[in-house]
Amino acid sequence: MKLSYHGHSIIQLENNDTKVIVDPFINGNELTDLDAGEVKADYILLTHGHNDHVGDTVEIAKNNDATVVAPVELAGYLEGQGLETIGMNIGGRKSFEFGSIKFVHAFHSSSFTDDDGKVHYTGMPTGIIIEAGEKKIYHAGDTGIFGDMKLISDLNGPFDVAFVPIGDHFTMGIEDAAYATDELIRPKVAVPVHYDTFPPIKQDAEAFKNSAKTEVQVLKPGETVDFQ
Repeated sequence: MKLSYHGHSIIQLENNDTKVIVDPFINGNELTDLDAGEVKADYILLTHGHNDHVGDTVEIAKNNDATVVAPVELAGYLEGQGLETIGMNIGGRKSFEFGSIKFVHAFHSSSFTDDDGKVHYTGMPTGIIIEAGEKKIYHAGDTGIFGDMKLISDLNGPFDVAFVPIGDHFTMGIEDAAYATDELIRPKVAVPVHYDTFPPIKQDAEAFKNSAKTEVQVLKPGETVDFQ
């Protein structure tokens, strides 16, 4: 099982000859190493509807005949764009060729702004728990800190890896993210995400690494998680 990070909140997973990408915001993301036209994916997982997470979903899905798995309102909107979708909701779990996913709470907002400037409601924001290759992965999505992160970990962990936003302004900043990682989520490894892409979320990932007691792997776009 291979797990890699590609800038902003994008992760890719390969397991059982199945390719998965999460929150594929590529065009407009100067930090990613990916080219949307070259991405190979069987499934696209979306945490919520903001444009910097839905990103290039439509292009990638159409190029690959990929299935989009997303919160049900967002899935419905994308189905209207001609995509094959599976709509889920918070608390739900489903098995796939690569493993299983479960949607859990995130404290944020969720909408998609189309090319005409119209804003579409896209349901509740989420985090996603992925179980694949005997590994448990928690992508927290965009979120502020909240106490039920501990409940999520108690019921679904222990997590081998947690992808945790540190950018501040729109999500947790370094101080909250370090506390959430150490005291609530308690993964074996934490990877910071959702930082440096835009001026309001410029952060020093090494400061997060130094603030957390948990092992932190600061990954450059294209690097893989070291499970050791």
